[in-house]
Amino acid sequence: MGYQQGLSGLASASNDLDVIGNNIANANTVGFKQSTAQFADVYANTLATSVNNQIGLGAALANVQQDFSQGTINTTGQALDVAINGNGFFQMSNSGTLTYSRNGVFQLNSNGYITDAQGNDLMGYAANSAGVINTAQTVPLQVPTTNIAPLATTSVAAQVNLNAQASAPTVTPFSPTNSSSYSYSTSITGYDSLGGSQTINLYYVQSATGTAQVYAVNNGTTTELGTMSFNSSGQLSGTTLPSGTATTSSGIFSLPITPTDGAAPQTVSINVNGTTQYGSANGVNNLTQNGYASGTLSNFTIGTNGTITGNYSNGQTMALGQIVLANFNNPNGLVNLGGNQFQETAASGVAQVSTPGSTNHGTLSGGAVEESNVDLTNQLVDLITAQRNYQANAQTIKTQQTVDQTLLQM
Repeated sequence: MGYQQGLSGLASASNDLDVIGNNIANANTVGFKQSTAQFADVYANTLATSVNNQIGLGAALANVQQDFSQGTINTTGQALDVAINGNGFFQMSNSGTLTYSRNGVFQLNSNGYITDAQGNDLMGYAANSAGVINTAQTVPLQVPTTNIAPLATTSVAAQVNLNAQASAPTVTPFSPTNSSSYSYSTSITGYDSLGGSQTINLYYVQSATGTAQVYAVNNGTTTELGTMSFNSSGQLSGTTLPSGTATTSSGIFSLPITPTDGAAPQTVSINVNGTTQYGSANGVNNLTQNGYASGTLSNFTIGTNGTITGNYSNGQTMALGQIVLANFNNPNGLVNLGGNQFQETAASGVAQVSTPGSTNHGTLSGGAVEESNVDLTNQLVDLITAQRNYQANAQTIKTQQTVDQTLLQM
């Protein structure tokens, strides 16, 4: 019987060496999880054998258990490198067949889809053209290459200070070409429905009675917006239209704009709330508008919750999609397909798909990768132990051979 035990021991030790060798070989494989060979003893199963007299028949490989503990996260700076910090797997699709992986090295294919090195599509929640994410189902994530649509300006916030000690203009009729006819001016660029720029020039004509008239000039057209009134503390107390009636909303004038590039006519509200008349130099406190031109995608980033945010040339940002993570009750029940891919089985349980950072799902680190969790020092020590086990089992066979030779020589 010594041969059988020895051979089973050699097979077990060989399996152990294979597992350890595989761990060492993948010490630099992104997202790799090391394994441990688990063995069980083998006994003859017969009714004629007394329990107290059972002699083992050797050992057998019972299970190869993977260690899904966290690997070290290293920063790479690559936009499409993503590391999982905590539980979960990336959900991948190979022509509709779902697999799962911890390898977060991705790239864009010719159609703008995010894929791994094997061409599998990264799954997640898609975003529409307005950047709204649809969490109803997971789909292959695609980075759009189309321009972001322009947004026409609808409001301008213009907060300035007009010097209360300044003299009134020396020329009575206002003219944008005559600086002696106004007290102060400023300008801002807005946008029409086609994304064309629309320069809005604002002019202020002060009087000695705590009031200032406001004019706007756009595309050569001068519009009298109305009059601002200030109290004795220099704060805006009211606004009126050129007719003398109060504006519908206090501190807000209305400016019609007719673009010259074929864009639709638009009306821009000029919000002067916050404008002051203090005894200090004229100046702008705040001058902003809410429109923007069309823009091209410059780059994108991936947040801890998996949201892919696009940064556009016009300074705007928009959600392009969201990466999801899948978790399992028993990750060791997954089938290892190779190529850093796993597949769901009845033993693993169904995939629990959710956004990163929710419930028991980990978070993501963009521009980084999770290194292999192989501990080379421990693996080399285990390698020596497995080698000695192999040698010891070989010695068992050699000893049995010596015994057989002794018997044959009697």
